[in-house]
Amino acid sequence: MSHLRVRALRKSYGANVVVNGIDLDLARGECFGLLGPNGAGKTTTLRLCLGLTEPDSGEISVLDVPVPQEARRARARIGVVPQMDNLDPDFTIRENLQVYGRYFDLSAAEVNARIPALLEFAGLANRGDDNLRALSGGMKRRLTLARALINDPDLIFLDEPTTGLDPQARHLIWQRLRQLLAQGKTIFLTTHFMDEAERLCSRLAVMDHGRMIASGTPRELVERHIEPQVVEVFGDGAGAWAKEQGTRLAERCETAGETVFCYVHDAAALIDDLAARAELRYVHRPANLEDVFLRLTGRDLRD
Repeated sequence: MSHLRVRALRKSYGANVVVNGIDLDLARGECFGLLGPNGAGKTTTLRLCLGLTEPDSGEISVLDVPVPQEARRARARIGVVPQMDNLDPDFTIRENLQVYGRYFDLSAAEVNARIPALLEFAGLANRGDDNLRALSGGMKRRLTLARALINDPDLIFLDEPTTGLDPQARHLIWQRLRQLLAQGKTIFLTTHFMDEAERLCSRLAVMDHGRMIASGTPRELVERHIEPQVVEVFGDGAGAWAKEQGTRLAERCETAGETVFCYVHDAAALIDDLAARAELRYVHRPANLEDVFLRLTGRDLRD
C-alpha cells in the first residue's frame, strides 16, 4: 500500500513556478527524504500533500484518501512536525498534549491514557507539569515530535526537524525517529543536514527550482553522481596549486572559499603531490551525500 502518491503536481504563484510537475510514492514503513536548497519547493510540496495549499494541477492521495478534496479525513491519520515549534507557552507540557488531542476528536480519557507513553518517548516523563518556558530548545523539539503522535498517525511529515539543535539533541531525535520506523510508521522528511538524510532515509530525492532532479537510495545517489574519493585542500596557495597541479591530478576540482575540492577515483598521485607541500593541508575522505547535493544544486548561497 502506498501511504503517499503524488502525480504531476504543480503549483505557481504568479509567474513563479514553485512545484513543477513532481511525482512521489511512499511505501508503508519507509523514511523518504526530500532535499533541496532554500526556495527549492520542499515546504510547498509538504503543504500541498497536507491539503493546506491548493495545487494548480495534479493528483495527491494520502493513505488512499484524495487531497485536497478530503484533506481533513486524511489529516486525522497524519502527524506533522513543522519547521518552527508552535507549542503554546502558556500551557504546561501535559496541557499542550491535551489541547492538541482535541483537534482529533479524542476524548479526554483517550488523550490522558496516551500521555505517559508520549512523555516517556520524548524523554520528559517527569516534566509533564512543567511550563514550556522551563524547557530547552531540544526538549521543545522532542515535545513537538511527541505531540505529532497524539493521534497514533500512520504517516508523519517532518519539516527540518532538527534545525537549531545541538548534536546531542539531534542524535536523540534520530533515535526516536528510528523507533517510529521500527513500529511501521512512514516518515516524510525534509532536511538540510546530509548526515541526517544518510542515517535515516531509505530513499531520497533532490529537488531544485520545483523539480525532482535526482532520486534513489543514499548509496545509489553517491555512486551515480559523484567520483568515489574527495581530497579537500586548504591553506595559503591552495588556489594557485589547483590551477597548476590540481586540474592535472584530479578528474574535477571545485573551489569554495579557500578550500579546493578535488574529486577522483584514485587519490594516490594527488596525495603524493600534496605530501611534499608543507604550505598546504588536506583531508582525504570518501564521497558523501553532501558532495552529491552540491554538485546537483551548486555551491552558490541561496537566501
